[in-house]
Amino acid sequence: MKLLLDTHIWVWTVSDPRKISRRVASALQNSRNELWVSPVSTWEMVLLYGKGRLKLEGGPEVWIPKSVALMSLREAPLTNEISLATRGIVLPHSDPADRLLAATALIHGLTLVTADRNLAESKQIPILLNR
Repeated sequence: MKLLLDTHIWVWTVSDPRKISRRVASALQNSRNELWVSPVSTWEMVLLYGKGRLKLEGGPEVWIPKSVALMSLREAPLTNEISLATRGIVLPHSDPADRLLAATALIHGLTLVTADRNLAESKQIPILLNR
């Protein structure tokens, strides 16, 4: 299975694994699964870190590459096709980052791993809900 980690799932897996459910932890640790992240998540972390709402040891410039290597994460390219696909994504809110993550999952055939109930309501993409 190809899993796209929502921003909070990526952060929790590294910094606070107690927030990850057993089911999700099992999927993330399964060596047959590919773990993917989006540049949108990197951007969200940079913004949250800059506002003081997210603590990242060494700052984003250190934490992000270190966690990518530690978890063997693959980067899902952000493309024009993904940007255009956001027009067809149906979510109960208009968060642009969530729309881009959902469109990334749709275009690249990935299952989105999230704890976000709004994203979980999407019927357009496969979701692995952290609960």
